[in-house]
Amino acid sequence: QVQVVESGGGSVQAGGSLRLSCGLSGSVFRLDSMGWYRQAPGKQRELVAIISTLNNIGNTNYAESVKGRFTISRDNAKNTIYLQMNILKAEDSAVYYCNAVALSSQLRRLEVWGQGTLVTVSS
Repeated sequence: QVQVVESGGGSVQAGGSLRLSCGLSGSVFRLDSMGWYRQAPGKQRELVAIISTLNNIGNTNYAESVKGRFTISRDNAKNTIYLQMNILKAEDSAVYYCNAVALSSQLRRLEVWGQGTLVTVSS
């Protein structure tokens, strides 16, 4: 079973920082990308940041609301990504979910989600 597991959530004051981690376990034929999404009450899940995990490729995309404050990075050898969140704002409060898109061992598109980690920013 392919899984992703997040860690690093917590409660911080506005202006503070948190670092989230997400690791993928299990076997896939090809891992294409991993990313972070978040969902706040009453809102749809939204993309926060995504990074390509193909060999020697590290293209990134960020939500406009986090550009300049959040940084996504990868350790392909560990199938792990990180999200460094700086200058946190109250509106960043949400459950953050890790996502991975891969080609399964059966060569079918596979999308997996973690259980989420709660980030609460107090203003």
